[in-house]
Amino acid sequence: MRLRHCAAALGLLSLVCVPAHADDARDIGRDTLAPYDGWAAAEGGTTGGAAADDAHVYTVTDRAGLVRALDGGSDTPKIIRIAGTVDANTDDSGRRLDCADYTTGGYDLKEYLAAYDPRTWGAAKPSGPQEEARRASAARQAERVVLPVGSHTTIVGLGDDAVLKGASLRIKDADNVIVRNLELRDAYDCFPVWQPNTGGLGDWKAAYDTLELDNATHVWIDHVTASDKGHPDEREPAYFARNHLRHDGLLDITGGSDLVTVSWSRFADHDKAMLIGNGDTVTGDRGKLRVTLHHNEFESVVQRAPRVRFGRVHLYNNRYVVPDDAHGYRYSIGVSTESRIYAENNAFTTPAHVEAADLVKSWNGTALHISGSLFNGYPVDLLAINNAYNSGSERDLTADVGWTPALHGPVDSAAAADRAVARGAGAGRIR
Repeated sequence: MRLRHCAAALGLLSLVCVPAHADDARDIGRDTLAPYDGWAAAEGGTTGGAAADDAHVYTVTDRAGLVRALDGGSDTPKIIRIAGTVDANTDDSGRRLDCADYTTGGYDLKEYLAAYDPRTWGAAKPSGPQEEARRASAARQAERVVLPVGSHTTIVGLGDDAVLKGASLRIKDADNVIVRNLELRDAYDCFPVWQPNTGGLGDWKAAYDTLELDNATHVWIDHVTASDKGHPDEREPAYFARNHLRHDGLLDITGGSDLVTVSWSRFADHDKAMLIGNGDTVTGDRGKLRVTLHHNEFESVVQRAPRVRFGRVHLYNNRYVVPDDAHGYRYSIGVSTESRIYAENNAFTTPAHVEAADLVKSWNGTALHISGSLFNGYPVDLLAINNAYNSGSERDLTADVGWTPALHGPVDSAAAADRAVARGAGAGRIR
């Protein structure tokens, strides 16, 4: 394999400048988003780091090399190729770090639980020595695992086995970014915070998304696999009668982000997969959060696939799989405040205990165009079913979303898309 030959010849340096050669195989690092391929193709399109000169094309094999290549989130055009597995939870010498290495200030989970037990602490936010120690410990981990991505950057995995483990890629205040052919795995939070007032009963809040867009524009995410692989939350214990969550979102698109295309990617084995718009009162998101999701697979995802506020989201030719042993499945498509989702020709496969009415949930949202859906192989009108089953507790949804998608490729039948996505979505499957 050409990648391994090149790495061996260069001594497996953590950061290698790699010039392009005319006789090389196709260089996906130079790929740009095709015209009309979703919202990220609007207003000038998305080219990432395709214009990078040879001095800013890097192959990285460890965290230290990746950090140097990212250059603090600089806007210099760059292409970063990830080879093999890069683990964010390592020190500068490459030594593996665990939660004990980040712990400081006397933080101790048992003491934290004793201090903020709702039966004695009540519903106030945690404060005092253990919460201060938790914050200090969390800051030490964040310094390692949160990796800023700047404008005009392309990050690609080399070959079919590139993995970024334990990291939170943060595309913040940046424009023109591409992430492709990469497995993003297990952004594990060592120090979740207890939030007593969340959801009425309180809940644990983890800090890291595997991929976070915050005020990011012109972003193309393609052939990415994102999951909790290694540390599924379902195996975590319950404290205060709530699951001790260690992961936040797989891909969150918030903070006024805009013009995003997510294609041929796989989101799996996770609770809250994808949030588009993070607050009902964030009215500055109006007119933004324009996102296209096509030919993606959502498998073993409990909720948020996606949940949308304010955005105009085109959701077509995606594949949803809820396995027989699904843990607490809640819904797939979330219709929230002022969202305008145009969904067409998506396929849903579920076990018998999950009904068609469970697939869509609304909170304050009123608009959803959804057509051409398949449910366990049969055509289904999810809008009509949702209104019939939920009209007693929620407002009816209307199919008039006020816009019609214009930027997209061919929209296949749900059945054809289901087969194509099963074969071709995720990292290592670019052809």
